[in-house]
Amino acid sequence: MAEKFEKEIHELDHPNHQHGTAKTVEGLSEHEIDTIGGLRTVEVGLSADQVIVELDPAEQTRILRKVDYRLVPLLALLYLLAFIDRGNIGNAKIAGLYDDLKLHGMQYNIALTLFFVSYSFFEVPSQIVLKLVRPSIWISILMFSWGTVMTLMGVISSYQGLLITRFFLGVAEAGFFPAATYLLTIWYKRYEVMRRMAVFYASASLSGAFSGLLAYGIQHMDGISGVPGWKWIFILEGLAPVALSFVVWFLLPDNPETAKFLTKHEKEFIINRLALETGSGHGRVTNNDRIQFKYIKAAFSDWRIYAGVVIFWANTIGVYGFTATVPSVIEGLGYSSANAQLLTIPIYVFAMIITLIFAFMSDKFEQRTPFIMAGYSIAVVGFIGELAIPHPRLPGVTYAFLFLMAAGFYSPFVPLVCLIGNNLAPSSKRAVGMALLISLGNTGGICGSNIYIAAEAPKYPAGFGTGLAICCCAIIMAFVLRKVYRRENAKRDAYMQGKTDAEVRAQYTEQEMLDLGDRSPFFRYTV
Repeated sequence: MAEKFEKEIHELDHPNHQHGTAKTVEGLSEHEIDTIGGLRTVEVGLSADQVIVELDPAEQTRILRKVDYRLVPLLALLYLLAFIDRGNIGNAKIAGLYDDLKLHGMQYNIALTLFFVSYSFFEVPSQIVLKLVRPSIWISILMFSWGTVMTLMGVISSYQGLLITRFFLGVAEAGFFPAATYLLTIWYKRYEVMRRMAVFYASASLSGAFSGLLAYGIQHMDGISGVPGWKWIFILEGLAPVALSFVVWFLLPDNPETAKFLTKHEKEFIINRLALETGSGHGRVTNNDRIQFKYIKAAFSDWRIYAGVVIFWANTIGVYGFTATVPSVIEGLGYSSANAQLLTIPIYVFAMIITLIFAFMSDKFEQRTPFIMAGYSIAVVGFIGELAIPHPRLPGVTYAFLFLMAAGFYSPFVPLVCLIGNNLAPSSKRAVGMALLISLGNTGGICGSNIYIAAEAPKYPAGFGTGLAICCCAIIMAFVLRKVYRRENAKRDAYMQGKTDAEVRAQYTEQEMLDLGDRSPFFRYTV
């Protein structure tokens, strides 16, 4: 085990490595350390017993609530808008887009697919930019861009125009979700972040309800100023993020170090508690590392991220195929276009409730993979039900199984993102790794956009069958990751047996220990 860690540290290519010289910040007086950024933290070389790490539980709760109120509702609102804008094409389709643009065959599916091609390709580059630019600035630019493209979708009059705008919508939206999820990980500890991320992500499931409700109202504007109702859906839902982008520039906090709404001691508390959380109670990690090629390489070479992609595909294949098709499925049960929009709302509200329940339970029990497996098991039941029903008979049963499918898609997603995010360090590797996970995972949207074929309505055997298969694969892969992470933790526990912290630290400099990140002997993986 010791040889393994020595090999890994040499891979980081630190020419000045010297065994037995654990270094901190040398040559700085106490006064100089105290005045670096005005903050006393372990990031400037102070030891854990010299900084604020623990406070009275009531005071800790007060500080975290202060962060919650400033960060989580804002990110949730922005993701709600993003998800509405990428999914409202399903509402526009039955509001007249399909007929007005004279779409036929697989043209609608191709338009859905183009979004995910650009969306997946630009996520990792966008995340690298995030580490170079203030998050508030970059997220504001992304919002303004996707809102502008969405608004322009309201002026298209041809199939070619639809393809172009869908492609650039993917470019503009690509960086938001990985940026927002990464932002949450630099504010909260590993078993605090999931509840916040769930509230943030629940807005995605809620977007289905809002999108249906908005589309129901907006399509009644059909003919105003000579503009069809489906174009008004794009125009009005595109102007909202454009307007909010100017507000976000000033309201969104970038990191604990520069947060103006926190006092000096509150900043120190948040920074130190995160830096000292490794899962073992020993060592530390950093969120202040600068993006470097070695961290990008470390993320791309971690096979467990690719295992997470398989699990991610179960979400994206299911969700994106579902959101683009469920209004048509419900319409096929004999309801009018307007009523089909309304009947999507209860499905998404139910999915949101299950997502929140899973998140709070996962944090409470400090487990991730069991909730991933449980969520996709619910989806499996929904898919089997839809495949077994003799469509178009039993419309009530068909509608009921849609609830299980939606809950099964959405609820495992946050445990997965937190599982991978919790298990990547330092922050640059986490930023790139999470973007890689989300980027490759969203290629599932390409598949999801093409498996619900109009000619197969109302049975959709290809759509429901593919969803069933990938959910089964996700359950198996979650089990594999659980076994791998637990085995690695056990190896590190065995390595540390009988050794003191000082003995382990003596093998590395302080910077080398930080560079090891999640490969440090002090780091323990979340399971």
